[in-house]
Amino acid sequence: MKKLIPVLLCLFMIQSVSYAQLPSVKVQLSNNKKFDTKNLTNGKTPLVISFWSISCDPCIQEIDAINEAYDDWQEEIDFQFVVVSTDDIRFTAQARAFAETRGWSSFTCLYDVNNDFKRAMNVVYTPQTFVISPEGKVIHSQTGYNPGAEEEIIKALRSLK
Repeated sequence: MKKLIPVLLCLFMIQSVSYAQLPSVKVQLSNNKKFDTKNLTNGKTPLVISFWSISCDPCIQEIDAINEAYDDWQEEIDFQFVVVSTDDIRFTAQARAFAETRGWSSFTCLYDVNNDFKRAMNVVYTPQTFVISPEGKVIHSQTGYNPGAEEEIIKALRSLK
């Protein structure tokens, strides 16, 4: 019974996430301009949003793995990939430079310097990755990264076809 309770709690958390809506929060773009996260959805294409920080090796591994698979995934399903740095104002310039050197600048890079978006999405640990429907509903969420975990993301995207 003790082992069953955490499993049931996890299932409840996943179920409750599936009905969450993408919040409206102000963050920064790479050029320091303010951006409202409600503008990420366009009603046509799903989103993959990955929260990361420069000190999080699993975050970097996950984004690199998605980056590597991105072109193949795009051939199958059109989606936007958004990476959200949770580094505070002291490390934002470093995070911007890091994202550019990793080749992530082809994605939408957001900088959540006050962690408002992170809190609004109930992110506690990074990496935290969400798949969002074109209408802005969270349909999949995963915390942490092990090689191959990115396959769950493409499965969630396929479920939107």
